[in-house]
Formats: sequence, structure tokens, C-alpha cells
Amino acid sequence: MRFPKLPFRPNMVLGRASMSWGGTLLAFGIRAWMRTLDARIACYQTNMDPAVASFQGPAIYIVWHEYLALPPCNRRGCDVTMLLSQHRDAHWLTEMISQFGFKTVRGSTSKGGVKAILQITREFRNTSLVITPDGPRGPRRELTSGCIYIAGLLGIPIVPLGCGFDRPWRNPKSWDQFAIPRPSSRARIVLGPAIHVPRKQTKEQIEEIRQYAETLLHAVTLESETWAADGSLRIGERAFYPVPQESIPL
Repeated sequence: MRFPKLPFRPNMVLGRASMSWGGTLLAFGIRAWMRTLDARIACYQTNMDPAVASFQGPAIYIVWHEYLALPPCNRRGCDVTMLLSQHRDAHWLTEMISQFGFKTVRGSTSKGGVKAILQITREFRNTSLVITPDGPRGPRRELTSGCIYIAGLLGIPIVPLGCGFDRPWRNPKSWDQFAIPRPSSRARIVLGPAIHVPRKQTKEQIEEIRQYAETLLHAVTLESETWAADGSLRIGERAFYPVPQESIPL
């Protein structure tokens, strides 16, 4: 007896289901883990933080791939979309990010980038974006020009987002040396100054802006890591936690 051919493989369905559950459980675990941290934020421009009532967005936030877990769990409900790669391993990450209230778009500068940009311009033009400019495969802390193209196309600024943990655990075998904070340790975030990108750019201008954005992201990351290590007080610092926009003091 011949059975009808299924339009899908059972293991594919089980794989997607396990990724969905895995992403949900991972989000729960990360949220609980991050809530133990002493997390603080300082901004060069307060109105570039999507959680404040005076927010003048949207904007494109760039953060190194190794600190990808920190921003989503602390800015829930701020109408932010995250650009993720089309690699199969990113399925679970998509599920995890959605649990934090972020939208996601799949694509990168190496695969699916044009499709992702078209989707952004159609569906998410008025939302902020989070991009890891050295992802999904590195090299570590080297900024690619994809975020520059998107910023020019959408006409919105790029804001470097520096993150740092106090003596984090790191995976030496991963290309990005992914950072895992110790429970109850310090986490620090520095929101850098906005970088405004012209809509029309030459190749020389794109490279100049790329180098400038990379330099700024290195600077605010180092600032965050140093701040997390020494625990010093900063003028204008405040708690970095998920609360409704109208409840956050300016």
C-alpha cells in the first residue's frame, strides 16, 4: 500500500517545534538571569533611548554580536525590530527575541540582505532596528557596511550601543567570544551619539562613515566594559530595566 507523500518531513516539523519551545525556555531563562544583574545605562543623547517619552526615533542601534542577549530583555514594548541572519541556527534566536516583544527580520549582508531591506522598508519603516554589524559570522568586532546602506535608505540615524559585563564568562571557541554575565554582577550600557547618514552616498563616503561608526562602537563598548569593571558613578546614569515609556524619568 502506498501512502500519500507528505508536503513536509516529520523531523522538520519536530525541529521547528523544538526550536519554538527552546526559544521560549531560553527567553525565560535569560530574563530571569538578567534580572539578577545590577544594570545601568548612560546616554550621550537621552532622546535616543527608545524607552523615554522624549524619544526622537526611529533609529538603528548597532551592538557587537557577543552582547546580543542584553538589549532585547531590557527594552520590551519599545517597537523595535531586530535583523537576524538566515542561518538555520538563528531559528531558535528568532523565537527567543519574539518572547521579548521584539519583531524580527531575517537576512544579512551575506545572505538575504536585499529581501530583508525590502521587508524593512515595507513593514517596519517607522520602527527602530537592532543590528549586529559583525554578525552572523564575523570577523569579531569588525563593522560591515550593511547598516550604513540601511540608514541611508530609511533616512534614520545610527546609534552605537556599547555593552559591558563585570568579568563575564566567555566562549573561547566561538568566533565572537560570546559574553555571559555572572549572576548578580554589574552590567553597563552606554548609548553613544547618533550618526546621521545622507540618503545618497559615494563609495568613499560609505567607507568613511563605516570607519567612523566602527570607531564609535569600539569606544562606547570599551567605555561600558570599563564602567562595568570599576562600578563608578556616572552623571545621568539610571537603571536599565523594562518599564512602560511614560514611567521612565528623563
